[in-house]
Amino acid sequence: MEFYAGLDVSLEATNSCAVGGDGNVGRKAKLETNPDAIELFLAKWGIHLKRVGLEAFSSSAWLFTALAEKGLPMICRETRHAKAALNATLNKTRRNDVEGVAQMMRAGWFRVVLVKSESAQTLRALLVGRKTMLGKVLDLENMIRGLLRPFGLKVSEISVGRFDARVRDILAGKKESEAIVAPLLEARSAMRQRLAKLHRVAPTFDATVDDPARFKKSTNVGARFGLTPRRYQSGQTDRIGNISKCGDELTRAMLYEAAIAILTRIPKNFKLRLWGLRLARKKGLKRAATAVARALAVLLHKIWIDGTTFRFGAGGKRGRVAAAM
Repeated sequence: MEFYAGLDVSLEATNSCAVGGDGNVGRKAKLETNPDAIELFLAKWGIHLKRVGLEAFSSSAWLFTALAEKGLPMICRETRHAKAALNATLNKTRRNDVEGVAQMMRAGWFRVVLVKSESAQTLRALLVGRKTMLGKVLDLENMIRGLLRPFGLKVSEISVGRFDARVRDILAGKKESEAIVAPLLEARSAMRQRLAKLHRVAPTFDATVDDPARFKKSTNVGARFGLTPRRYQSGQTDRIGNISKCGDELTRAMLYEAAIAILTRIPKNFKLRLWGLRLARKKGLKRAATAVARALAVLLHKIWIDGTTFRFGAGGKRGRVAAAM
């Protein structure tokens, strides 16, 4: 008989459950969150294990990779889909959840999540660190501006490179205020230097997609980043709502910012921009930017697949831009 196992993982402990092909529970246990302990628990069923499922979360990649290297047939399941299935249980407990996961593995009612490579995870860590550092720098600059306002001192709008000199200039002769602000300026300068190093590499799209071959069609990429509208049909009701906002939030934000820049800041006209501007006149800037962001995701994937370079004006009625739109 084939067996199926589910893992309900937390930072300290992992609840495990194995069920047979007939649906009967074979064994449950609470283990340390450690690949060796989990492998030892599952070793009883050996080659009869067909699927072992765990939920996608912060430590999934580490645990998934370690157990897969030990020869276990690992499956990383999609969180929201699993939650909808487990909500059917009357009492939500760890023991009930892990049994539900095992039964989902047996029935095949799950959606597989790609576990990214170590290089993609490293890039992701870089991007998150860069975003966090930028937020802290902006917070510090705004705090400095706020400290000066009660004294009637205004920094006004100024470039990043001239911010330090401007603050020191308006504080000239005010020794007490200067003694307070000077350490903050030094901290800001150090953070800006570190941010510049992180800013040199920002391949957000690459880090999120990781493997472009996992998308059968480039047009599916926009939906994976939550840039397609939700739809609800039931009986006579057929309603189309806002975008789903599922998938990676950072990549979606980057694509949206790039779309806004294309529509409002880039003076050069090309097919994607002209299409977006026409859409903005009909639907408004926000909807047009979302559509352009979705088209950008498709374009980036197509370019990645065939290894070409984007060219302004390229892509006619049957070209890359037309497919994206």
